Amino acid sequence: MPDVPHCHDYEELLIGVDGYLEHFIDFRSEKVFAPYVTYVARGKVHRVVPGTVEGKCLIWVLRFKSELVPETIFQWYAHFHHTANIVLNDHHRFKRVVALCEILNGEMEQESPNFSVIKPLLTSLLTLIEAEKKKAEIAGSANPNTQNITFRNFLKILEENFRRSLGVAYYAEKLFMSSRNLNIICQNVMQQSASEIIETRKLIEAKNLLVGTEKSISEIGYELGYKEKSYFTSVFKKIAGQTPSEFRKEMRKLL
Repeated sequence: MPDVPHCHDYEELLIGVDGYLEHFIDFRSEKVFAPYVTYVARGKVHRVVPGTVEGKCLIWVLRFKSELVPETIFQWYAHFHHTANIVLNDHHRFKRVVALCEILNGEMEQESPNFSVIKPLLTSLLTLIEAEKKKAEIAGSANPNTQNITFRNFLKILEENFRRSLGVAYYAEKLFMSSRNLNIICQNVMQQSASEIIETRKLIEAKNLLVGTEKSISEIGYELGYKEKSYFTSVFKKIAGQTPSEFRKEMRKLL
């Protein structure tokens, strides 16, 4: 892997079983010793340098697109945006995390991996890690700052309303703040504007519908609050780099 700061267009999960990791992320560096979990969201600049302890270094690395588990990954953006590295001190619980990695790896090594098996396994792994993180925060009396709380609340409201044709002003009003302040918080947390985050959530759902249903492009656009097919296609291509039809065709070939 590159030994300089870099970013990628997928989600990455590092699960350290042995050794340690020097991790530069969120513009600061931290050394974490196993057992640990590190989550690198798509587009985040980071650098990893693994090291040995008593001659051992073992890290599971999982890379996946956010649209594979869209219901889960947006919650992860909220929970992990300000702390990418998590140390899990309970080895019994950590064994369950490693066991899921081994099962996932076993399925991926098959000649024709079954993604209907992989998806729930990955969801279970993410849910288990998130639960362990919450326990650690409670034990440590974590006290996230106001911006983190506001951003989480924004994502919760977004999850309930992203299918509607609503602008930043709607979400700002629900959070009892101005659109400008909401944009500042989103920029500080995710280096994206509130409108970009809204469109990204719509895009994830659009991709999910394009792959998992037979709905027409117009139907999917309308379901996500786009009244005109041409506008939906334009927004989709601007973010994804290809039209909805091209994306659907490409995914069907892969699947």
